[in-house]
Amino acid sequence: MIAFEDLEPGTELPSSSRVVTREDIRRYADVGGDRNPLHQDDDVARAAGFDGVIAHGMFTMGHMAACLVWWLGDPAPVRALRAQFRSPVFPGDEIVAGGRVRSVDEVARSATVDLWVRTSRDGVEEQPIKRGEAELRFDR
Repeated sequence: MIAFEDLEPGTELPSSSRVVTREDIRRYADVGGDRNPLHQDDDVARAAGFDGVIAHGMFTMGHMAACLVWWLGDPAPVRALRAQFRSPVFPGDEIVAGGRVRSVDEVARSATVDLWVRTSRDGVEEQPIKRGEAELRFDR
């Protein structure tokens, strides 16, 4: 588990990767209750301008959050989590989450962590989440 005293600006989080499957998307829709056809039906997704069904943005953000909590070893310090969704994630995409400690406040025992999710498609890096951020606070 990460202790507050171990945090330094510039510290990199270990990256975490996974390949997104149609089954992941279906299960996320079942659990979350979001059965938007963009996530279920290739024809509907194509009509909306995508190559096929896309993963839920919150699925991608969940992977980012899991990376952070795995590094921390405990979800308790996480006080806020924000993300800007920038590009879709498709079945078969390998998404890689990671981050870096931006700042540490010794008095407040808090830290800000920049987070991201990346994928590579046809040799081009995409950033489904380009500007993620976590606010952490460690109790004494």
